[in-house]
Amino acid sequence: MISEDFATDPLARGWTIQGDASLFQWNRTNQNLEVTWDSSRTNSFFYVPLRTILTKSDDFSFSFDIRLKDIRTGVSVTRTDTFEIAIGLLNSRTITNANYFRGAGVSGAYGVRNLVEFDYFPQVGVIEATFATTVVSTNNRFGYAHNFPLEMTPGDLFGITVAYTASNQTLRTSATKNGAPFGKLPGNALDDVVLTGEPDFRVDAFGVSSYSDAIQTGTPDYWGSVLAHGVIDNVAITTPTPPLEHLALAISNSLARVTFDSRTNWSYTLQRSVDARSWSDAGITIAGTGGALSLSDSNAPPDQAFYRMRMERP
Repeated sequence: MISEDFATDPLARGWTIQGDASLFQWNRTNQNLEVTWDSSRTNSFFYVPLRTILTKSDDFSFSFDIRLKDIRTGVSVTRTDTFEIAIGLLNSRTITNANYFRGAGVSGAYGVRNLVEFDYFPQVGVIEATFATTVVSTNNRFGYAHNFPLEMTPGDLFGITVAYTASNQTLRTSATKNGAPFGKLPGNALDDVVLTGEPDFRVDAFGVSSYSDAIQTGTPDYWGSVLAHGVIDNVAITTPTPPLEHLALAISNSLARVTFDSRTNWSYTLQRSVDARSWSDAGITIAGTGGALSLSDSNAPPDQAFYRMRMERP
């Protein structure tokens, strides 16, 4: 479990900024993260690596508190419709793509990929304020649940929890407002996102996302923009056990053997180096079983060698 209360500077503990750093400020006094979501700026992300890769085969959850100071739409010329603010799981490599635009929707050229996030769309015209849970696959296919009319009123504290269960491939979101359940009437529930039959995703980080409104699809009447200020606090992320545990190396009769506990849906390759800089495979790649495995190197150099395990999510 990753837990973050922002009591100390998050940038000193593994968090990273991609894009416009001025949109994210750690508040030392209040011990929270101050965020500006400004779609007139470049794509910008404040994120922390999960040190694993999550897919539809994994159980996981994330939660956070959010309090908006203000939010308004139509801040970009000719983009007067609504636009989202977003927090959730992302792919740290995908977000660096120059042609990565959330407003493009389904688009081979500009569409985003590998997201599991909570979005809030403020009300504009006939479009009501919306809480949305959104999943975008590796091939830019969308799964989502839009819940409206639900307004994230500035000044109020909202708690958001998103939990995915692999056994039924269902993503469930719940919310509170100032500590009380918040959602659609009559039961204050939010709709689920069912991913049965949908393509897979690969996410490896949790972050706050300020998306650019530069590229959008559809008619210009529906192009939107947003400017919002608020704070994020009390982040909690639960992931499965690491893909590699209890790693041990033994040498016997010049044969190097590595043993470890594996996980299903991962592949493992033993790699060797004589200088800890240049690496090569020391044997075949094997699939994880969920139990103990071993890999050997029968061609180790005579003097010394360094070993590491390469793990991949097929």
